[in-house]
Amino acid sequence: MGGITPSVIVVGNEKGGSGKSTVAMHLVAGLMASGLRAGAIDLDHRQQSLSHFFANRAQWAERQGRAVALPKLITLAPERASFEVAVSELGQESDVIVVDCPGADTALGRVAHANATIIVSPLNDSFVDFALLASVDPETYEARTPSIYAEFVWESRKRQMIERRRTIDWLVVRNRMSAMETHNKRRVTQALTKLSQRIGFRLAPGLSERVVYRELFPKGLTVLDLMEGKTRGITMSQIAARAEVRGLIAALRLPQFAKIAAAG
Repeated sequence: MGGITPSVIVVGNEKGGSGKSTVAMHLVAGLMASGLRAGAIDLDHRQQSLSHFFANRAQWAERQGRAVALPKLITLAPERASFEVAVSELGQESDVIVVDCPGADTALGRVAHANATIIVSPLNDSFVDFALLASVDPETYEARTPSIYAEFVWESRKRQMIERRRTIDWLVVRNRMSAMETHNKRRVTQALTKLSQRIGFRLAPGLSERVVYRELFPKGLTVLDLMEGKTRGITMSQIAARAEVRGLIAALRLPQFAKIAAAG
């Protein structure tokens, strides 16, 4: 998209099982559905969930004889990796580049965070995953000291401001939020809100625990594909899932969307 440098969205934290790859694949699919050209980098060379998802998507489209949007995807292994080269290559034909990081501290993950436009950190909505960001007082449930990962993000943001005169936006995404208002949910909300003001991230709801997010993986599809052009047979769960994906895309606040609106 002429005149705008591609945004690099790094999906990362240092814990497995928080839904990073699921968020990453839905970000890519949602961005493409919004009319943007998306590239993708898979840094999780062991699991390669993001790579497998889009391989499944390409195979499904071939079997069905249907055209589906596919990103240009690069899978990087540590021994041959150059993150900057991958970004440069994808940036020639992408408006947005989504990077899926492994749930561990790796050299490639550190480089990705340092070069991010936006860091998206998914966490399950509980005090178990709250430790990704900070320790918690067991009596008051107040956040105490920031985690090693939070300190690392802070240093990455500070370094980018010094070297490039721009900041890294940080979006913490609450996955698997309960639909019910519980005492624990309120405590997590209060603690996250206070911590966001303290260390400077934005909060957004993520993806709930829904079967539809898992059952479509073997086909490489998302709920956006499932509902495309349909007016009948749509379930309330599918409608809610689509709203979640769209909400996640909107929470990014990408400048590319303003460009699309102006062109339209």
